[in-house]
Amino acid sequence: MRLRDAQAMVDEWIGQFAEGYWPPFVNLARLAEEVGELARELNDQFGPKRKKPDEPAGDIGLEIGDCLFVLICMANSLNIDLEDALTRTMAKYRARDANRWARRPDAPPPEETR
Repeated sequence: MRLRDAQAMVDEWIGQFAEGYWPPFVNLARLAEEVGELARELNDQFGPKRKKPDEPAGDIGLEIGDCLFVLICMANSLNIDLEDALTRTMAKYRARDANRWARRPDAPPPEETR
């Protein structure tokens, strides 16, 4: 799925409710909540803080999906094209970090990276 398709899908979902998108700071609070839930699952599965035996195992993919949903809501409410934003972000990383870390032997040289 393209990011534009994801943005349209979320917009269609939100559009059915009279309240519409929440303000940016509310979405930021929602994102913090969702990132906390993701952190809880990661800590349970990979970190030292395990859940109690009676707590159900979570789904890391679902938690990442929740974070993505809120980010898409935030982008939509601010009229941000996520495909454009990600393209510009990748250009920034490619320029800034091309030689920052050790490259795998089978990786193309930085100028050939897309």
